[in-house]
Amino acid sequence: MGWKGGPVTLTLLGWRREVAGLYAAARTATDPERGWRTWRDGRDELFAGHPDSPLEESARAAFRGLPYSGYDPALRFEAVLEPAGPRRLEVPTADDGTVLLDRIGTVALDGRDGDQVGRLDVWWLAGYGGGVFLPLRDGTAGSTTYGGGRYLLDTVKGADLGGDGTRLVVDLNFAYHPSCTYDPRWSCPLAPEGNRVSTPVPAGEQLPPGGWY
Repeated sequence: MGWKGGPVTLTLLGWRREVAGLYAAARTATDPERGWRTWRDGRDELFAGHPDSPLEESARAAFRGLPYSGYDPALRFEAVLEPAGPRRLEVPTADDGTVLLDRIGTVALDGRDGDQVGRLDVWWLAGYGGGVFLPLRDGTAGSTTYGGGRYLLDTVKGADLGGDGTRLVVDLNFAYHPSCTYDPRWSCPLAPEGNRVSTPVPAGEQLPPGGWY
């Protein structure tokens, strides 16, 4: 995710600290839904008042909170990271050039209650420091969610719900829009082919009526 509208300042570091703190609170919450509510409320505060909010000033003035679907516990998975053949992608991000992604495996998001999202590729950001990246473009894209998809995990930015040496916690209720959803001056890597499913996922962050711009 890159900003094309001006110089980066240390307030962006503050934004990342705040986001990382929200995910840390969600990981340690004894009740996943309570952790999700803490995360959701914290994001609303950041979007409304932080100087690095992806909303432009006119949108902040009218901001009343990000729209979400209600929490569905059946859409939280402790997914085994399964092997997949090596693959490298160079994902274009407009003026920022490309982001290099290396596939490290796949996760199957098929719930016991019949919730079948499908299998998604899991990526490692190949730049300095790296991090797990798990985007999703589902059947709601272009209607109730952003056409380019949403993010589930982006650990280099603090979006990390936990796991262990073989599993990742993937909670579809935490699906959130990349910053380019709110303002075209942001540039974001979008979901590649292995992260696109036709199944609608009516969970997580939604678009407001008419979109953001």
